[in-house]
Amino acid sequence: MTNRAGTEGGVPGYAPEDTARMAGESRKNRARGPFERDRARVLHSSALRRLAAKTQVVQPGVSDFPRTRLTHSLECAQIGRELGQALGCDPDLVEAACLSHDLGHPPFGHNGERALDEAAAECGGFEGNAQSLRLLVRLEGKVIAPDGRSNGLNLTRATLDATVKYPWRRGEGGDTHKFNCYPDDIEVFTWLRDGAPVGRTCFEAQVMDWSDDVAYSVHDVEDALHAGLVSMAALRSPVERAEVCRTAADRYCDADPAELDQVLTDLLAEPMWPGEFTGDLASLAALKNLTSELIGRFCLAAERATREAHGPGRLTRYHADLVLPRRALLECALLKAVAAHFVMSREEALAYQAEERQTITELVAALRDAPGELDPQFRAAHEAAADDAAALRVVVDQVASLTDTSATALHNRLVG
Repeated sequence: MTNRAGTEGGVPGYAPEDTARMAGESRKNRARGPFERDRARVLHSSALRRLAAKTQVVQPGVSDFPRTRLTHSLECAQIGRELGQALGCDPDLVEAACLSHDLGHPPFGHNGERALDEAAAECGGFEGNAQSLRLLVRLEGKVIAPDGRSNGLNLTRATLDATVKYPWRRGEGGDTHKFNCYPDDIEVFTWLRDGAPVGRTCFEAQVMDWSDDVAYSVHDVEDALHAGLVSMAALRSPVERAEVCRTAADRYCDADPAELDQVLTDLLAEPMWPGEFTGDLASLAALKNLTSELIGRFCLAAERATREAHGPGRLTRYHADLVLPRRALLECALLKAVAAHFVMSREEALAYQAEERQTITELVAALRDAPGELDPQFRAAHEAAADDAAALRVVVDQVASLTDTSATALHNRLVG
């Protein structure tokens, strides 16, 4: 039951302020815990459904097999729920954070994110993580405050904090371009971070972040092998291996190519790797076994190292940090580099990525010129915008909400 302070019933390992909601709510009939309610709200959100038609690595619709942002989020949630529960986190809280972590991704994945950041320069830029928070606390229609302002899904403080990978505004995170809060969302950001150490993510966010890395690094390789974009022969080719190691060193870790080559050699020597993928039932089973083995390998490495550092008790919020062995980090980085080298760096991929960026740029321009084409939700916000920057932010919110399919269709209608 919600009390006057906006907090709910106790959850083992969590303080009353962790279950607080920014807007108080009336009593609910069903006997569910606060984090169960959070998970259900995210699961039923329109933003989560839209991820079904947003790019993961391979474009949606190319075939029936590759992941979308939705299937990736569901798989991330399954990994995070089990790992978090094994370490003493509330499993519903971690699952809700994992389901939420990609909600703010615009059409066309990270490629669209870069284009939208450039188009949004006049209003402070665009970042998928900041957009995810904006959806949860503002853009999703669930709870409206008495003054008419939206509180989004009105999730608990602990769940919102668990979605925050980069707990700062743009320019405050050192050498990273990532951030988790736009200037006009600072009020709720300050509220959810109340009592949190500056610049530090909570334990549940660390579990979510590692689960995300594990899910997409492993599954992107599975998708690439299934699609024929990478082969086991290519992974064992000295020339291709050298490129993979260089990519990993440049983009994903602090190791040099020589160290990475040894890690890759050892990883490929493990018996879990299948022969060449042929598409028959046996090779499908072998490929699925590979993903299971790799996920288990990475999760167990984190669980064991964290337990060794912090002991057997319940680990939550700011009472511990997830410990990731260097070997696991480097293996994960190499899997990311496999997808980057064999999938995202193809000439064909580079060509359609350029078209996607142009679509995003032209859509923003077209909607700025014709705000009457905005969806009703965004049209009202655009009419109430205090200045040009605020109006542009509304246009950016609209474009970011689109799927790959709807962005292409709207572009064809408005731009041709």
